[in-house]
Amino acid sequence: MDILMPQLGETVTEGTIISWQCAVGDEVASGDVLFEIETDKTTMEVPATSAGSITEIRVPAGQVVPVGAVVAIIMGEGEIAVETPPANGAVSTMAAPPVPFPSAPPIVKRELDPFNAVRTPERNFGPAALSNGIRVTPLARRLAEEKGISLATLTGSGPRGRIVASDVREARPPAVDAASSAPVASSAPSALAAGLKGDQVKALYADAPFVEVEVDGMRRTIARRLVESKQTVPHFYLTADVDIERMLDLRRQINEGRSTKISVNDFVVKAYARTLMAFPAANAVWAEDRILRFARVDVGVAVAVEGGLFTPVVRSADSKSLSAIAEEIRDLAERARARKLEPHEYQGGSGSVSNLGMYGVREFAAIISPPQASILAVGAAMRRPVETADGGVAFTSQMTVTLSCDHRVIDGALGAEMLREFKAILEEPLRALL
Repeated sequence: MDILMPQLGETVTEGTIISWQCAVGDEVASGDVLFEIETDKTTMEVPATSAGSITEIRVPAGQVVPVGAVVAIIMGEGEIAVETPPANGAVSTMAAPPVPFPSAPPIVKRELDPFNAVRTPERNFGPAALSNGIRVTPLARRLAEEKGISLATLTGSGPRGRIVASDVREARPPAVDAASSAPVASSAPSALAAGLKGDQVKALYADAPFVEVEVDGMRRTIARRLVESKQTVPHFYLTADVDIERMLDLRRQINEGRSTKISVNDFVVKAYARTLMAFPAANAVWAEDRILRFARVDVGVAVAVEGGLFTPVVRSADSKSLSAIAEEIRDLAERARARKLEPHEYQGGSGSVSNLGMYGVREFAAIISPPQASILAVGAAMRRPVETADGGVAFTSQMTVTLSCDHRVIDGALGAEMLREFKAILEEPLRALL
């Protein structure tokens, strides 16, 4: 049976074999991990789909392989070996089992988690393209990170100027002298530390007690995506106070005698979905050379989990009832905290809702999650004094919301109209039910 380099996305054409978890002659069972691969989009472990013996490994670790190429062969009981030519463009073909690399680490077999058939990487080595558009292979990104080399200083020798592993191997690591790594007097050490390596940052706090906490894959990914968002997405922010007195009254009536309660956040998600449906130009995402406008509204809902954040997506939120939205959000949140969400459940969407009101936060501005074009930040409900029509003063329940918009998709006037519509829906909450 031929083992092929799998397709990990519509635009993925090749991948790098990072390591083999088996050797020629090993007996493997269905589900055993064979090898780990890396592309410009993801890293994953590839399991065996049938039992047998590894009779040939055609591509050693560290090589880039086109999708569909034969990388190994498994022979089941009673099968007869047949010479199989490699797929077009295969990097390496071997008639006999290859000689293992002297420096290869010992092979350690790992059992798959039954709830996560494919493991995601614990580390990420940056985007597949630099800010100037130059592409970088996965192995080159990994080597550059390990050697402390800035990819921006390299000239690619690959096709169309792509930076490949050999470019990184031939580059010299940057020299760090005492002057550059020594602490510098400053009233703002956090600003000084921007862009410094870990050891240089530690040097700034040499006289302060601290504990180092290893950055896991989720936190690393969150950090990378948020930095990319703030650096590449032109954010602007709009804030409004919403009178939710009627919405709270309606919520109390709906929840009377119900085992499954409707939350304030459920109303917010529904109202925001109706708002996006009312403004098709905002129910869209930026796709570099075009804008994609959607016929339905999919809304992401930020869920805090230990060590990070998930934003599962409620599909067709504009057409679902409040009860359906409440049940779906509750289910998605529970599985997000248990790390049991499938990728398709937290990908996509045109906008999101982030609610910190339960923590007593009055207001905040959230960072957009690309490629989405907006995110609504929701603060706590508070009793506030307002002027009445006759000039008196009365107390009412209000909450402050801030809409973050991608200016490439949503202009200022459009964002203002969206916020006005959202405010109107929550202040006349029956509109959310119709």
